[in-house]
Amino acid sequence: MTNPISTPITNLASISRAPLIEQCIAHAETATAVFTRLYPEAARVAASHADAMHAAGVRLSPLAGLPVSVKDLFDVAGETTLAGSVVLKERLPAQSDAPVVARLRQAGAAILGKTNMTEFAFSGVGLNPHYGTPANPADTTLARIPGGSSSGAAVSVAAGLCVAGLGSDTGGSIRIPAALCGIVGFKPTARRVPSAGAIPLSTTLDTICAMTRSVADCVTVDDVIADDTLSVREIPLRGLRLMVPSTVVLDTLEPHVAASFSSALSRLSAAGAAIIETPLAPLTEAAELNRFSGAESYTWHRDVLAARESDYDARVAKRIKTGIAMSAADYIDLHRRRRDWIARMEQALAPYDALIMPTVPVVAPEMAPLEVSEETFFHFNGLLLRNTSTINLLDGCAISMPCHAQGTLPVGLSVAGPAMSDARILAVALAIERALTTP
Repeated sequence: MTNPISTPITNLASISRAPLIEQCIAHAETATAVFTRLYPEAARVAASHADAMHAAGVRLSPLAGLPVSVKDLFDVAGETTLAGSVVLKERLPAQSDAPVVARLRQAGAAILGKTNMTEFAFSGVGLNPHYGTPANPADTTLARIPGGSSSGAAVSVAAGLCVAGLGSDTGGSIRIPAALCGIVGFKPTARRVPSAGAIPLSTTLDTICAMTRSVADCVTVDDVIADDTLSVREIPLRGLRLMVPSTVVLDTLEPHVAASFSSALSRLSAAGAAIIETPLAPLTEAAELNRFSGAESYTWHRDVLAARESDYDARVAKRIKTGIAMSAADYIDLHRRRRDWIARMEQALAPYDALIMPTVPVVAPEMAPLEVSEETFFHFNGLLLRNTSTINLLDGCAISMPCHAQGTLPVGLSVAGPAMSDARILAVALAIERALTTP
């Protein structure tokens, strides 16, 4: 599949939208398992309108007339939101767009279609037994997973079909596929972006966000979908204090991930950043504390699951049903323990400008073994979620950007911080991106 879009949004400012949209539609129509629905006519109208307004000298939003994809987790007026499932096919169509979708339309974005996903967003792998799984475009010789749960959204961007893919991130569902597909994914502080009109996985951890081709493009999309507009200023890398936790997040790295991350750290150090590897003891508690998704998803699914469990992806149903065992007292206590954990994490992170780590410890695994073996599936699902999910538990913000050598399998570098440090983290990410992409 060739890439109609291979550059960031800023490089498309003077390009006519209508021909670009036609290319993207043609490629999207033949892209296997990437989209669950396409909106070609609406996209054409948005592109033509943007071209006409530009010709008239009207200053447009950077997204005007450019193709954007929407994960099939979000309401689109007149459509039934399926969330990668078949059990919701009889559900009534949405009466209105989700707020984030409405904001994209208001910015003039040409919504190309709804993208495939892990059923009900419940895995970091990206497999979907109902609609198929889009292959990772980073490897044309072997079918590798795209990552999940925002699988189709990631592939729509990595394959050059869209400038941005709207998705969600509960434990890494934006950053995991971004890392595995070699693009950029930003998870903002959850409270900054409205989650209304999206089928929930965990009301505590769900975050609405997007993937793009550059850090600056993530800032552009965030400015559209978030409740507040960030002031992200260019900052020098020299003198920044970047924490690399030696606890948990560097364990069992695949050699290519370890080498790519180490090379990135060397380049950042050479550019003047202070790389400080140090233990971060609270990380040892994260896996045991991060048990909100099962309980909160079961609350939403229990009636449908009781009636139609056989129509669910068996692996998704199994994870949802883990919520049955949690009592109300345990759930309340879990929130209390999380608040205490966040306070200790924020105190430990306070002396640093950002926390950096490999986004995931492995490169994209081959798809076939994960499809046939539940043991292999859950092994890799746990590895993929291990590092990213700590930031959701923290109620923090994080961005994943590529740090691998050109021509090798993608590896993501994560830049993260506590809640509401989004502007600083994006500024640090811009500086890191410059250092890693400057010859």
